[in-house]
Amino acid sequence: MTAVPGPVTVPEGKLKLRIIVVDDHTVMRAGVIALLADEPTIDIVGEAGDGRAAVELVARLEPDVALIDLRMPVLDGTSATAEIVAGHPRTRVLILTTYDTDEEIERAVEAGAIGYLLKDTTREQLVDAIHSASRGETVLAPRVAARLVARMRRPAPVALTKREVDVLSAVADGLSNVEIGRRLVIAEATVKTHLLRVFAKLDVSDRTHAVVTALERGLLDRR
Repeated sequence: MTAVPGPVTVPEGKLKLRIIVVDDHTVMRAGVIALLADEPTIDIVGEAGDGRAAVELVARLEPDVALIDLRMPVLDGTSATAEIVAGHPRTRVLILTTYDTDEEIERAVEAGAIGYLLKDTTREQLVDAIHSASRGETVLAPRVAARLVARMRRPAPVALTKREVDVLSAVADGLSNVEIGRRLVIAEATVKTHLLRVFAKLDVSDRTHAVVTALERGLLDRR
């Protein structure tokens, strides 16, 4: 890890932010530093090539924002984020990476990252994001925000008990409640109770929709 000193002239009324850049790819790290070098409101005070070095750098320099990649040696970006947020809450962590999978995004957000940007971000967007992050505002790349919204809109995972599956399979076979009770050796009232629970879990109001929805979600095997 390397400290990068250097005075910065700040226009009147603007806040000078101290940041570090963390990326295991030397060329990429140098590119980000070069991209921000002429920004008068930002002072790059350090850089690191792995997550462990990043944590140590934050402890020593206490920057306002840590710009961190995800997949790095020694300690990955998500783990480094968790340690930084836990031990140095004043430093905001802003992820800057090429990875935009649901798993990567969720892990970073859960670790405490204030923002998640992709490396196709423009200089202006990056500068704005750094300032927003320093104020505690969440910053997400448009593609990342879209993925999070889409994931939130997905139906919540549903699990049916074995008995509920048995009852629903019998419904799919065209059996009445009485016939289902005979097949499964349970009371008709118990069949109705199981069906009501299935309706609630699948957010449906009738037997036909229950079967169709269960098939669509892979909860019922009719092969």
